[in-house]
Amino acid sequence: MVPGDDGILTHLRRGALEYCVLAMLAEQELYGLDIARRLTADGVLLASEGTLYPLLARLRKAGLVDTSWQESAEGPPRRYYALTADGTESLAAFKRTWKPFRDAVDTALQGGIT
Repeated sequence: MVPGDDGILTHLRRGALEYCVLAMLAEQELYGLDIARRLTADGVLLASEGTLYPLLARLRKAGLVDTSWQESAEGPPRRYYALTADGTESLAAFKRTWKPFRDAVDTALQGGIT
């Protein structure tokens, strides 16, 4: 069975989404809804917010992000996420790996692999 566009996108998201989140947190601390809004803006990286919070929990459990509660002028306190040293190392490893991987996929898709 050949997956449709949605199935392919789901598989691609599964491998890359956590590193997209880590990259966003490398810039600044963010709270969950901010992360979700940024990731759903183009409709490609994140289909729904429902998948984000389990991912953030896994990143926290793995020690790649820390959280803190901060007061909000717009309502209840918000949980903010920040990159840890291990998260920074993990993101750096992904960046080193991503370009050669992406280039190899592009080459294969263009018929360049013999």
